Amino acid sequence: MPTALIRTATALAALLTVVAATLVPAAAAPEAPTPPYEVRVMAYNIHHGAGVDGVLDLERTARVIEDSGADVVGLQEVDRHFGARSGNVDQAQWLAQRLRMRVTYGANLDLDPAPGSTQRRQYGTAVLSRFPIVSAENHLLTSIPYPERPTEQRGLLHAELDVRGTRVDFWTTHLDHQRQEQRLSQVAEIEQLLSATADRPGFLVGDLNATPDSAEVLRLGDDLDDPFAGAAPEGNTYPAEAPRTRIDYVLTRGVTTSDPEVVSTLASDHLPVVVTAGIPRPRRR
Repeated sequence: MPTALIRTATALAALLTVVAATLVPAAAAPEAPTPPYEVRVMAYNIHHGAGVDGVLDLERTARVIEDSGADVVGLQEVDRHFGARSGNVDQAQWLAQRLRMRVTYGANLDLDPAPGSTQRRQYGTAVLSRFPIVSAENHLLTSIPYPERPTEQRGLLHAELDVRGTRVDFWTTHLDHQRQEQRLSQVAEIEQLLSATADRPGFLVGDLNATPDSAEVLRLGDDLDDPFAGAAPEGNTYPAEAPRTRIDYVLTRGVTTSDPEVVSTLASDHLPVVVTAGIPRPRRR
């Protein structure tokens, strides 16, 4: 074949290769996984704002929360116009305004107003959040009757949060401090309530009045993860001045966790627990 024809054929083949490459779409590169949103979650029994020194100082409580960088906080032992011990203050609302956070409150004790007042005397739990609270409900837990020593009413406060497009369930509770059988009964009710939204990320935080090796905490561990499991130190939270036992928890579902921390402070008789959680981003449609 003449040289000129060889060159023409070669050039034509090269051209056809280029054309074919432009007509066949390239395989799409795999999409990189989207990193989760990092959220700081805290559990804190605030002892109605009274510290180990016996001084009522809600500003001190607020500074502990503020310094921790917490985005969502489950509080226990929160007074609302309860009486002189807390200055008749709505503590949940006060903390929310001071910290510029959203709030929902669950009254587990709801008493008639004091003489000369129109405000009901309440004591319970609260959720503070930097994210919108879509809905909230307080569930009163069943009390087993003990005539010789009545059990204080307990509850499970549920807040549904919108964390940048992802719906997240957040529960805070304060279990019975006197009897294990009462706590086990409360845990069974809590499991039932949590199961209603088992497909969503969630947190159960609070003062469980039980150690990690107790039957009630181990039962919760069937469905929830403990960021402190296997961590050192052990995460003891009570009593604040010389913590020797762990009864305050942040338990998780459907999230990643890191940096579990017990905050050292004497602002309450309990130490707060803080965990960094990775919240899955909403799926693209």
